[in-house]
Amino acid sequence: QVQLLESGGGLVQPGGSLRLSCAAAGSIFSINVMAWYRQPPGKERELIASISIGGGRTNYADSVRGRFTISRDNAKHTLYLQMNSLQPDDTAVYYCKAYTYSGHEDYWGQGTQVTVSS
Repeated sequence: QVQLLESGGGLVQPGGSLRLSCAAAGSIFSINVMAWYRQPPGKERELIASISIGGGRTNYADSVRGRFTISRDNAKHTLYLQMNSLQPDDTAVYYCKAYTYSGHEDYWGQGTQVTVSS
């Protein structure tokens, strides 16, 4: 079992920045990869960034590459998403996800709302 607790969402103006956090607890040694997804209102959930826990290798969706940075602090068992140059199209519920080595389980955070508006 893995529990994920997200924080850091809120309201920000266009061009602004925000940092999301996702703290993991439980069977953390089963986690291979962590990722951030987002789901705008009325749209499908979208993978936007991922990172391997062991090596720190990252991948980004084209929509966020160059603006968002995914990182992890393994000592704190925490995943981060630094979001810069935010635009209204970034408005969504943001979710963190943990993938396990076995592939038989995955875990989701509760989601946190990010709203970009003037």
